[in-house]
Amino acid sequence: MSRICDLTGKKANNAYAVSHSHRRTKKLQGVNLQERRIWWAEGKRWVRLRISTKAIKTLEKKGLAAMAKEAGIDLRKF
Repeated sequence: MSRICDLTGKKANNAYAVSHSHRRTKKLQGVNLQERRIWWAEGKRWVRLRISTKAIKTLEKKGLAAMAKEAGIDLRKF
């Protein structure tokens, strides 16, 4: 399973690790993903999602149904 946020679509970012001598080596900056059970009020059940911590904060503000609609996700499949 790839490390991509279910709601926002965030994924790893390519970056450089820069040493003291300024030598650059490539590295991946991974997404901080969390497995969460979130209550879906319209469906009257728990939904298990793999979401980023940024998405958790946004979820508290907007709500699950609104974020799923923006992302074009059918919550019945989760």
